Amino acid sequence: AEAAAALLERAAPRDAALEELRALRVALQAVPPAALRARLGDHHLAALFGLLSAGDREQVSACVSILEKLLQALDPLYVIQNLREELQKGLCHPEDSVRILSIHQVGRIVEDSGAVTEILNSPELLRLLISCIGGEKIAVAKEAIKSLSRIAQSQDGLEALFVGSLLSDLKNVMAMSDVVRYRVYELIVEISSVSAESLSYCANSGLISELIGELTGEDVLVRATCIEMVTSLAHTPQGRQYLAQQGVIDKISNIILGAESDPFSGFYLPGFVKFFGNLAVVDSPQQICERYPVFMEKVFEMAESQDPTMIGVAVDTLGILGSNVEGKQVLQKTRSRFQNLLSKIGHQAKNAPTELRLRCLDAISSLLYLPPEQQTEDLLRMTESWFTSLSSQPLELFRSISTQPFPDLHCGALRVFTAIANQPWAQKLMLDSPGFVEYVVDRSVEPDKASKDAKYDLVKALVNSKTIAEIFGNQYYLRLRAYLQEGPYYVKAVSTTAVEGAE
Repeated sequence: AEAAAALLERAAPRDAALEELRALRVALQAVPPAALRARLGDHHLAALFGLLSAGDREQVSACVSILEKLLQALDPLYVIQNLREELQKGLCHPEDSVRILSIHQVGRIVEDSGAVTEILNSPELLRLLISCIGGEKIAVAKEAIKSLSRIAQSQDGLEALFVGSLLSDLKNVMAMSDVVRYRVYELIVEISSVSAESLSYCANSGLISELIGELTGEDVLVRATCIEMVTSLAHTPQGRQYLAQQGVIDKISNIILGAESDPFSGFYLPGFVKFFGNLAVVDSPQQICERYPVFMEKVFEMAESQDPTMIGVAVDTLGILGSNVEGKQVLQKTRSRFQNLLSKIGHQAKNAPTELRLRCLDAISSLLYLPPEQQTEDLLRMTESWFTSLSSQPLELFRSISTQPFPDLHCGALRVFTAIANQPWAQKLMLDSPGFVEYVVDRSVEPDKASKDAKYDLVKALVNSKTIAEIFGNQYYLRLRAYLQEGPYYVKAVSTTAVEGAE
């Protein structure tokens, strides 16, 4: 701390040499912020902020690193009361690193209950923060969105952004380009997700209506971008209620219905189908599928098509839909159609390009998993019939995938085994498959950390099952328990004996 303080004094003149700034930057790495507080004066900070206006990029970079460390030592209220002007200059600095430094400080101030009102009483600073959304650099824009979203988490913040003149600034920034407009929509969706009240402010601003107007407009590329944001909005109860009240969910359903005659539907259809998949999980799979039958029909059509992109989206959606019991029961009601589809998914898991194979394996894991408390006889019969529909020899199919020298596929297959590991029918299959239990306890086949972790998860799922000791028998059960106790990365010590005369 003493050395850092001495270097700080030497760097205080406005013409500090680059060498001194470098030395100070290195010294500060070893000093906790609290140790600097007593030695840090206003003149030090003024000098360092002054050096940011120099044209030398390396000097600016050194000053940013130093200020990041020093400002951590200061109370956020002190920063906004004494360095407001410096932060405002920083927000319109040509260097990204300086703007991000200033935005981070605004973030600290916003999270401090004693300092946040100072920000709300600084309309010029808020205007500059909004202007950062319109910058070319994504990193700067993302940080600005994050800070503005935090500001809007209080009543005063909502009013500052949506009742005063700042709303005009927000709309002016939107007009800069399509990219910037989507950033503002992203901000609006984030704010709307906080509470029903925040959604109300955003709706009254007219910006959500603009987003929905673009979603249901004629530009297919714009639709594809907007549906992702509307999907995020649907993750909250107030968002779903708003979308339902405004008739947006019905409109999305009608667009899917009309996609048959649209040669460009491939651009937006995947996003629209994912929207319903996500909606079904956070709401009720049965109600969504009954109210919007076009959704399920389209998922099956896409899964049965020859287009790998559409198959991938359909498989992802089926995995999401079948991740809970109600969703599984909805799929089971389609009877042979879903059973036939499982056969196709099993075929894709074995033969498709790697990315689609992985998506199939993840969907299969999601569809087959049953929590212990939901393992009724009917549901166990259902998951067993689904498993046998995947292939003529499904256990061997996934075992062959798990022995391939591709870590992602290897782990994906192990996750399928883990999904069914606590179900008695699967344990019997594993026991009856020659060499399967030996494969499970063989550590030598796992080449990397991810594979070792995936194998350990499988062992844990087996050991924690109530039926495993009875089905596997004592000998195998004890080997699995020993594996579990030794941990995922256990290596057996090899003893070597020296033999006289050996080379």
